[in-house]
Amino acid sequence: MSWNHRASILAVWIVVVVFVFSLANQATLADSDGAIAKVTKKAKASKSGDKKAAEKTMAEKKADAEKAKAEKEDDEDEFNDDSSSSKPAEKATVKTAKPEEKSAEKPVEKATEKAAKPEGKTAKPQEKSAEKSSATFAAKKATKTLMIATVVRFSMSGEYPEGPSEGGVFGDLQPSLGKLIERLDEAKADKAVSAIWLRIEDMELGRGKVNEVRAAIARIRKAGKPVYAELTSADTGAYLVASACDHVYMPVSGMLIVPGVRMEVTFYKGLLDKLGLKFDALRMGKYKGFVEPMSRENMSAPLRESLQSIVDDTYDDMIAMIAKDRHLQEYQVKSLVDQGLFSATAAQEAGLIDEVLYADEFEESLGKRLKVDRVEIETAYKKKRVDADFSGIGGFVKLMEVFSGGKKSEKSSSKQKIAVVYAVGEITEGKSRNGLFSGSSLGSTTMIETLKKVFQDTKVVAVVLRIDSPGGSATASDLIWRETVRGKKPFVASMGNVAGSGGYYIAMGAKKIFAEPGTITGSIGVGGGKLVTGGLYDKLGLNTEIISRGKNSGALSSTQPFSPDERRVWTQLLKETYHEFVSKAAEGRKMDYNRLESLAQGRVYTGRQAKKLGLIDEVGTLSDAIAEAKKLAGLKPDTDVEIEILPQPKSFFEQLFNGEGAGANEFTAGMPDIVKTLRQAALWRQLLSEKVLLWMPYRVELK
Repeated sequence: MSWNHRASILAVWIVVVVFVFSLANQATLADSDGAIAKVTKKAKASKSGDKKAAEKTMAEKKADAEKAKAEKEDDEDEFNDDSSSSKPAEKATVKTAKPEEKSAEKPVEKATEKAAKPEGKTAKPQEKSAEKSSATFAAKKATKTLMIATVVRFSMSGEYPEGPSEGGVFGDLQPSLGKLIERLDEAKADKAVSAIWLRIEDMELGRGKVNEVRAAIARIRKAGKPVYAELTSADTGAYLVASACDHVYMPVSGMLIVPGVRMEVTFYKGLLDKLGLKFDALRMGKYKGFVEPMSRENMSAPLRESLQSIVDDTYDDMIAMIAKDRHLQEYQVKSLVDQGLFSATAAQEAGLIDEVLYADEFEESLGKRLKVDRVEIETAYKKKRVDADFSGIGGFVKLMEVFSGGKKSEKSSSKQKIAVVYAVGEITEGKSRNGLFSGSSLGSTTMIETLKKVFQDTKVVAVVLRIDSPGGSATASDLIWRETVRGKKPFVASMGNVAGSGGYYIAMGAKKIFAEPGTITGSIGVGGGKLVTGGLYDKLGLNTEIISRGKNSGALSSTQPFSPDERRVWTQLLKETYHEFVSKAAEGRKMDYNRLESLAQGRVYTGRQAKKLGLIDEVGTLSDAIAEAKKLAGLKPDTDVEIEILPQPKSFFEQLFNGEGAGANEFTAGMPDIVKTLRQAALWRQLLSEKVLLWMPYRVELK
């Protein structure tokens, strides 16, 4: 984005803000004029008032006070016995409907007062009709036992990216995974919340994220609060989230698709041949398959073996989860998965969901399910609310705060901190980037600066590195690893959807490594190569003349493949890098080099497999990793600490002037396949500029 383009955008925003500001001022002045007129009119009426009217008002107030005092004494005498048996509010979720109580009391009190007058002046308050007094008490008791429950409804859709949410109100447009989990945990702990209702729509979650959401649901259920799931049309990922809930329902028109697990790898060699292009590949590790899509027309036997193992373990884990959640036998679930496609009625008959209901029918049934008189639905729980009054200078300041990410807190907490540092995206040298068509990249410079900051912060007692990265540059990965082992504080790694190759490398210095059951990790291997364009140039009639000095001067040239000498030199460099990788992994895992090397070779594993082989310490969530960090820091489990999320989220203006398309989320949602393809192409272009790669360019998607 050019500077002139950015300046134009800023100018438009300024014009809009000034226009809104002027309209707000006009409205404010109009309201002020009206208010002044009303005050003047009231003042004149007050001056023309009669002194006797004021005296009469004072007399009436005095009479009302004496009557209220008499009624209070009457209530204390007549209902002394009944009040001792009345129950206090049993739960924080029960509310008393005060408006109804007042409307019920007043008519009864007036009727009692009228009935007392014929008795004569000598009648005392305690001699009133017992029958009418009982009616008063019954009315009070009826209103006090009205039970009201609050149900929080979350609408869940999108990818829920790892990392901090965007600052300000814009962060709620597409919240991060961490923000979603935080809101679920707050609802669990909130005594005013009786139940959770998950409206699961178009979710795109990898296996690691699915496990994080399921774990949050399990914590809510353990706290004694029911969780209800609403599905419309759901695939495997959405269904695995729903099946973790107490109750699952769909409308009669809904559809459930649970077809199993499928992995697809596209090979480009045939296309490259037609274009006259060639990828001259180098690799260390027989399973290191990232070069194969560009250099082969099909899978090698080792790569197929590695990926088949991933698919099998993912399938077994999915079958076990559904069987446990739905109280079915595993052979029954396998048969259902082979069928794959279900209408809402068929899904209910198969035991995959509980009821076929529309949302309004389910909402009407909540009172009966929760055994309360009335249910209040909260749809914006813990979302940032914005004061829409932007009038005056104060309003202008508020508007700027909205676009800049909200007002910054001026007070620093005195609590001890656990720093959660997010490492998301392909690993590159330099600064981290986040563009519309380039996706997010994890820059070594940015990550090193962040790690130095938290390790030097005296309030930070432990650090958790949350990784969602397939790796990338070997040099950048090593620089980040070096900073993690230099730190003098407890350091724990937590793996998300993927932490392979360079993503595993940056975790090796951790005291403890946690991974989700379905995390794709391992891939301890090295690869490299270059795209040779000489054949394409020949087809286009282009001719390149070469003048060189040096035996291996053509090692980086794209016009011709590696010569035998160049291949030998590059292969030696890859061997040394691979040896470094395996040695540091063996040291971190406290494992013999030969043993670790037999597990390496570029092979990928699930989190469950990695745990069995000793490549990680525990299968668990980010919350589990944070709990372990507290333990390593010498803190008790219930110690109240501040969780500091890093890197800090960027505001709207920061994204705008850094060229990081502020409307990326909306564009991506509109054309997801096109954006993903363009991002993949940009990624290959960026990573192939690196000399040596620790990269694992596959992902597992549940459909």
